Amino acid sequence: MPRGDDARSVAEKLFAIADAFERGDELTLSEIAERARLPLSTAHRLLGEWVEWGGITRSGDGRYRVGIKLWRLAVRQPSSRRLRIAAKPYLEDLFESTGEHVHLAVREGLGAVYLERMSGANAVPSITDIGSRLPLYATGVGQALLAFAPPGVFEDVIAAGPRKFLPGTIVEEAALRERMAGIRSTGIAMSVEALTKGAFSVAAPVRDATGDVVAAVSIIAHVERRDEPQFALGVRIAGRGISAALGYRP
Repeated sequence: MPRGDDARSVAEKLFAIADAFERGDELTLSEIAERARLPLSTAHRLLGEWVEWGGITRSGDGRYRVGIKLWRLAVRQPSSRRLRIAAKPYLEDLFESTGEHVHLAVREGLGAVYLERMSGANAVPSITDIGSRLPLYATGVGQALLAFAPPGVFEDVIAAGPRKFLPGTIVEEAALRERMAGIRSTGIAMSVEALTKGAFSVAAPVRDATGDVVAAVSIIAHVERRDEPQFALGVRIAGRGISAALGYRP
């Protein structure tokens, strides 16, 4: 709860609001105020400044989420630029060989943020775009990131109450735990009509020089093609290639 003798500067309070989004994709005013330890009136005023600048956006139902300006600042960081440069030739190869959506994403809190996307004219309709942030549990690329995230991240996902978007969305704790174990065993994540009807996604992790999973690469294609082996093989090769470019040596 906010304290009456809060001595933080305006800048510190603005940063506290930004930090509030670390554990959630969309937040209400009261949730932000609680996490930032601010009175509702102060949180509302400072959120207005964030929204006006474009760092945070407000949806039609009154919830707030990270805006495109903050995302653009993040991807300008040297680590993000290096990742995108290393990944580009492998993403291009995947796209040329499949003609389907190809993505590169990183984990941010409980969401997967898409850094790159390549799409063909005949690719299955998809809601993803550069800068999109989707729940970790609901996509192939997100599951690949979640499977190799610190254990506390999985617990936070469960505590947040996963939403069932479509019949294929896995939201039960036991089923999700089993899925994560399978991904760690095979190195491949696949979701079928979990977020978009008529689509499936397959993904593989990307590791840095220390061996940590820092990103994931995925393909989204028509669900009728889910049993074709080239998709899993393609993301596996791409994931290993990008990892090698980042200095990973198994």
